[in-house]
Amino acid sequence: MALENNPIPSVVANTLIKCYPHGQAGEVNVLNGLDLIIHQGEQVAITGASGSGKSTLLQILAGLERTDSGTVSLLEQSMHQMKDQDLARFRNHHLGFVYQFHHLIDDFTALENVALPARIKGLTTATANDQAIAILTQMGLSDRLSHFPWQLSGGERQRCAIARALINRPKIIFADEPTGNLDQESAQQVSDLMMSLCRSNAATLILVTHNPQLASQTDRQLTLVGGTLQ
Repeated sequence: MALENNPIPSVVANTLIKCYPHGQAGEVNVLNGLDLIIHQGEQVAITGASGSGKSTLLQILAGLERTDSGTVSLLEQSMHQMKDQDLARFRNHHLGFVYQFHHLIDDFTALENVALPARIKGLTTATANDQAIAILTQMGLSDRLSHFPWQLSGGERQRCAIARALINRPKIIFADEPTGNLDQESAQQVSDLMMSLCRSNAATLILVTHNPQLASQTDRQLTLVGGTLQ
């Protein structure tokens, strides 16, 4: 991707420090003065050993967890200065989240699950449903609108989760092992769709994964080691 055409930073993290208590040993530094800049529209993979703090970093960047020190700005908005209510509204309007487990609501159909963020944003039921149908169709799920999560395959559930994450056309997508529970073929289909839709929407994608093949498809690969990115 030509970053000179997208000079505006989407994510800026400065000197992030995050520690957790660790029994008699005191504290463990998960993040140790970490710095990161990601430009709008860029797709970045973060890899690293299990327990290195990848998911913690993603949660902090998304404003879901507070850092001990340091600052995070998303779309030129300071996360640490926002109140919880403002953070929740900001996430609904501008961010999307995809996890290893789909987290769909069992009692909602695929259509209802995907439309939910648009309803929370304030759209009417009819408009939210129209948008949900459109993106589910893009995900190849037009014949699964009335199906409940338990009636969908693993790949279909994850595609539904991605559709839900993208319905509000967020500027930043945070994905934590989005294909970790899928077989190789389904994983490739899901990742291809997710990356393609992010590119078509000019959305930034920040991806945590153990899958080197998936990581290699992004614009930039970073490894979390010793609390910093390499």
